[in-house]
Amino acid sequence: MHYFHWIAGTILALAWLSRIVDAAIGMPSVADISKPEWNRQPADNPRVSIIVPARNEEDDIELTLTRLLELDYANYEVIAVNDRSTDRTGEIMEAVAQRAAAQGRVRVIQHRELPVGWMGKTHAMWTAANAATGDWLLFTDADVLFKPDSVRRALAYAESEGADHLVLFPEMIMKSPGEFMMIAFFQTMFVFGHRPWKVADPKSKDHMGVGAFNLIRRSAYDAVGTYAALRMEVLDDMKLGKIVKNAGFAQRNVFGGDLISLRWARGVKGVVDNLTKNFFAVLSFQWWRTLISVFGLAFLNLMPFFGLWMAHGWQRLPYAIALGCMFAIYVGMSWRSRVPAYYFLLHPVSTVLFVYTLLLSMCHALWNDGIIWRGTRYPLEELRKGMV
Repeated sequence: MHYFHWIAGTILALAWLSRIVDAAIGMPSVADISKPEWNRQPADNPRVSIIVPARNEEDDIELTLTRLLELDYANYEVIAVNDRSTDRTGEIMEAVAQRAAAQGRVRVIQHRELPVGWMGKTHAMWTAANAATGDWLLFTDADVLFKPDSVRRALAYAESEGADHLVLFPEMIMKSPGEFMMIAFFQTMFVFGHRPWKVADPKSKDHMGVGAFNLIRRSAYDAVGTYAALRMEVLDDMKLGKIVKNAGFAQRNVFGGDLISLRWARGVKGVVDNLTKNFFAVLSFQWWRTLISVFGLAFLNLMPFFGLWMAHGWQRLPYAIALGCMFAIYVGMSWRSRVPAYYFLLHPVSTVLFVYTLLLSMCHALWNDGIIWRGTRYPLEELRKGMV
C-alpha cells in the first residue's frame, strides 16, 4: 500500500498538473469576441445562412427565431427546418416567417419523413444547407438565444483571422444546484480532454465543434463532403469540426460572454438524459472502451479525494497537488462561466453521476440495439457503420 499511494498519487498529480499548466499557458490565446475591438462590421459583409433544425421544440422555437430576426447584421437569412415534429413546432415556425418583421428573412422547410440511412438532425441540416444562399453557413440549435451583435462580431473575427470554421462557446444558463454541479464537472472534463487553445494550430489534431454555433464557409463545407458525410453521426457538431480540421482548413474557437446562451438541461436528470444519448457514441459504441473509461474517469476524479483521506504523511502530497490543480480549473471556469468555484466540493458526487450515465448510455444502446432520439430509433449497426 505504501508504494501504491506514491505511484497512484504521482500519476494523478502529473496528469492534473500538466493539464492546468497547459491550460494556463494556452487559454489566454483564445479570443473573446465580446471585447470592444470586435464590435465592427466584417470585411465585404458576406451573406450568412443561419440554419435551425428543430423537432418538438414548441417551447423554445418562437423566441429563438424572434431573437435571430433582431440581429444587427443585414446580409443574412434564416432557414428553419421542422424535422417531423408531433407538436406545434412547424406551425410556430410558419407564424414567425409570416410576421411583418421577418420581411422574407425566414424560410421554413417541413420534413414529413426521414430517408433511410440518415439521422433526423443531420438530414435537416443537410437539406437546409442545400437551399442556403450564404457564403457562410451557421448551424445552430432551436433553443439558442442570440444577442443582436453576435453574428456580426463572429463574422468580423472569422474574416479577419482567415478562418474557415468558427466555434463560439455559449453561455450556459443554469438555474438549479444540480445543473451547476453537473455542468461544472462537464466543463472540467472538457478542459481536461480537449484543448481549445490548440484548435488553431494546424499541426495539432485538436478540433472543435459546438451545436449551438458552428459557423463554416460554404466552400469548406462543400469540400469536406457536406452533412452527407455525417449522416449517421450522433456527435455531428464535434465530427464536423473533426473533418474540417483533418481536411486542413483553418479552424478557430472563441469566447463571447453571453453573445449566445442556452439552457442545456433542466436539473440533474436533464443532464443525465442528454448525455445518455451521446456517451456511448463518444466511445465508438464499444462496450470495452466504455468500461475502461468508467475506470479511468473514477480513478482520475475520485482517487485524489480518497487518496488524501487514506494515505498518511508525505504520501498525501501528490494527492493534494492533484486536488489543488482540480480546484484551480474550477477557479478558472468561474471567471468564464457562472459556476462558482466552490462546486469543486461536489466534484465526487458529479463523478459518480457521470460514471452512472456512462454505464446507462451503454446499457440502453445495447439493450435497444441502438439509440432512441426524439422518438426515432437508430440501429446500432447503422450507427457504427456511419461513424467518422
